[in-house]
Amino acid sequence: MNIRSLAFLSLLLLALLPAHPLVAQTVTESQNLDEAIQGIEKTIEGLKLSSKRLETAAESEQSALAFRLDQRSIRLMDAVAKLVRQVSTLPEEDPERQAIMKRIRADLAGTDAIIFQRIEVLQKRIAANQARADAAGEPDIYTLQAYGHGLEGLRLGYYAALVNLIESREALGGAAEDLRQRAEAILYQYAEKLSGRIELLSATLREIKTKSAADSANSSLQSAANEIRMEQGIETSRLQSLLKLMARLEMDTVSYRSVLLRETRGVSLGMFDTEAVMAMLGEGWETSKVALVEKAPDILLKLVAFVLIILAFRALARLVKRFIKSALNKPAVNLSALLKDILISASGALVMLVGIFVALSQIGISLGPALAGLGVAGFIVGFALQDTLGNFAAGGMILFYRPYDVNDYVEVSGASGLVKKMNLVSTTITTFDNQTLVIPNSKIWGDVIKNVTAQATRRVDMEFGISYSDDIEKTERVLREIVESHEKVLAEPEPMIHLHKLGDSSINFVVRPWTATTDYWEVYWYVTREVKMRFDKEGISIPFPQRDVHVYHQNS
Repeated sequence: MNIRSLAFLSLLLLALLPAHPLVAQTVTESQNLDEAIQGIEKTIEGLKLSSKRLETAAESEQSALAFRLDQRSIRLMDAVAKLVRQVSTLPEEDPERQAIMKRIRADLAGTDAIIFQRIEVLQKRIAANQARADAAGEPDIYTLQAYGHGLEGLRLGYYAALVNLIESREALGGAAEDLRQRAEAILYQYAEKLSGRIELLSATLREIKTKSAADSANSSLQSAANEIRMEQGIETSRLQSLLKLMARLEMDTVSYRSVLLRETRGVSLGMFDTEAVMAMLGEGWETSKVALVEKAPDILLKLVAFVLIILAFRALARLVKRFIKSALNKPAVNLSALLKDILISASGALVMLVGIFVALSQIGISLGPALAGLGVAGFIVGFALQDTLGNFAAGGMILFYRPYDVNDYVEVSGASGLVKKMNLVSTTITTFDNQTLVIPNSKIWGDVIKNVTAQATRRVDMEFGISYSDDIEKTERVLREIVESHEKVLAEPEPMIHLHKLGDSSINFVVRPWTATTDYWEVYWYVTREVKMRFDKEGISIPFPQRDVHVYHQNS
C-alpha cells in the first residue's frame, strides 16, 4: 500500500491547524496546540512505519498489518472530514478561509482515487478470505469468519469516508457530481447484495422451521436455525449502517427499508417511514395476487375437502350418538340417566373434535403445535378457573355415586324440586311452582343431599287429635277404616295407627300408612279429608287449643 497517498491527509491537518484559532480549538478539544501537533506527527510516522513493515512482512502477518493500517487510515479521513466541516462554518469573506479552502480543494482532488483503490483491494481480500473460510474446518472457520466480519466493517468505513469526501467537496464549492454518481452506484450495488442476502436467509429460516415442525427432535435443525438468525442479524446491522450513508446522499432507500421491515425483527421503527411501509404493503399485495392466481385451484380444493370432512364427521357424530344411546338404554346397563346423557353428548363431541383435527390437517395446519398450544392454553385456563374445576370434580363424583337422577325430587343447598338435567358444572332443578334453579355441583356435593323420591315406597306421616271426652277405641276403628278404604294404601308394610301422646288440649293419634312414592300426596290429601268428614259424622270432635281466662274485679 502507498502510504504517501493516505498520509497527505494528515499533513493537511498539520498545515491547517495554525490557520485559525477556532479550528485549532475544535480539533484539539481540551489539548493544547503543541500536543495536538505532536500527536498527529506521531500518527503519520506510525502509518509510514506500518506501510514499510507491511511491504517486508511475512505472508502470515500481512493480513493483520493491512487490517490495522486500513483502520488507522479511515480514522485519518474522518478527521479530515471534521476539519472541513469546521472550515466551512467560517465567514466566506474571511481571507484565511479562502486560503485554506483553496489548499484543501487541491489536496482533496486525488483522494477519491485512493479511496476507490482501497475499496477494490478490500473486496479482493474479502473474496479471498471467504474462499478460505468455505474450505476450512473447525476451529479455523470461526477465525476466518470473524476476520471476514472485520473486513466488512472496513468496507463500510471506506464507504463512510467516500460519503464524507463528497460532502466535503460540496461544502467547499467543488465539483462532486461524477464522484457522487460513482459512489451511488457502489452503494446501490452493496445494498442490493445485503438485501438479497437477508431475504435468502429468511427463506432458509422458514424452510428450516417447516422441517423442524415435522421433526422436532432434530437438534441439528435448531442449531442451523440459530446460526442463520445470527447471520441475519449481522447482515441487518450492515444494511442499517449503509442506509444511513445513503440517506446522507439523499438516495432512494425505500425498497431496502421495506426489506428490513418485512424480513427482520427487532429493527428500530425509526428506520421506516410511510413510504417504506406502503412499498412493503404494495409488494405484499402483488405477491399475494400472483400466489392467489397460481394457487387458487389448490386453495379451493382444500376448502372443499375441509367442508366435506366436517360434514362427514358431523353425520358420523350423530350415528355414534344414536348407537351409544341405544346401547346405554338396554336393561342390562345400570347407569343413571344423567350419566347416560353426558356419555351420549361426550361421544358426539369427541367425534367432532377428531373431525376438526383431520380437516385442519388437510388444509396444511400442523396438529403438533396446535395440540401443544391447546395444552398450554388448558393449563392457563385451568389455573384461572379453579372454582370451575371444583365443579367438574364434584360433577364427576355425583355421576359416579348417583345420589339422584333425572326427575328425582331432591332437597339440596336450601333448594328443593325435580332434577331436570345435569352437566359436569351444574345441576338444573325445577320447583313445583315451575321455577328453574341452576346449582353449582360443588355446592351440592359439599352439602347434605336429600333425595325424597329415591325409594319405590314411602310412609305417609300424619297426626290427628281428639277431645279428652271422646271414645278412644271408636276413634282407632274409624281411622283404620279410613286408611284401609283407599286402594293406594299398601297392605305391607301394615299401616300404623296408635295413640301417640296426651296433649294440652287433645289426645293425639299417629296415622302412618305406606304407599308408592308417586302416590304420596294423593294418599295424604285423601286421608286428611276423610278424617274430618268421618269425625263429624261419628260425633268425634277435633279440639283446638283452649285457654282458661280468669277475670278479677277490684273495687275502687
